Amino acid sequence: MIESSAKADLLRYLQVAREALLWKLDGLPEYDVRRPLTPTGTNLLGLVKHLAGVEAGYFGDTFGRPFFDAPPPWYLEDAEPNADMWAAADESREAIVGLYRRVWAHSDAAVAALALDAVGHVPWWPEERREVTLHHVLVRVLADTHRHAGHADIVRELIDGAVGMWEGNASMPPGDRTSWGSHRRRLERVAREADHR
Repeated sequence: MIESSAKADLLRYLQVAREALLWKLDGLPEYDVRRPLTPTGTNLLGLVKHLAGVEAGYFGDTFGRPFFDAPPPWYLEDAEPNADMWAAADESREAIVGLYRRVWAHSDAAVAALALDAVGHVPWWPEERREVTLHHVLVRVLADTHRHAGHADIVRELIDGAVGMWEGNASMPPGDRTSWGSHRRRLERVAREADHR
């Protein structure tokens, strides 16, 4: 009973992060879901693609339950660096989001089938650290997904100012663009004052 409760808690928080990430794509044109908004190229659709690969690897390959029959080009060892962090022009949003949703189902089935102390082996980790438990993998993927959902939060705010965890939950103090603009200008003044001390 305790194990099923722990699994349910971990999966619930993972699902919240998954859905928050996908919500960041809502209402945006193709250009905006793909365009790089940081010096390292972080973009919304790339984050989704990356996390699909993360889950497929950790919940699939690690526990001998591969998701891919034939790995996609961006998943291969000889793929170009960061190939999983952006979508090519011929990779549709629908295909990447659909892939991520199918990977969720595959991951959730692995979690349901295995005990939290089930042992797996992460093939791409150094030999001396490869052995992990399902619990370890769940916590790792949960943390990674929330981290990237936070990246998506910032990227989406840079695109059109939209903020929040999901529709109906801004998770922000009240304010409109004018009040947030005033707040930002105040913080800029404070930062400059502190810099000149």
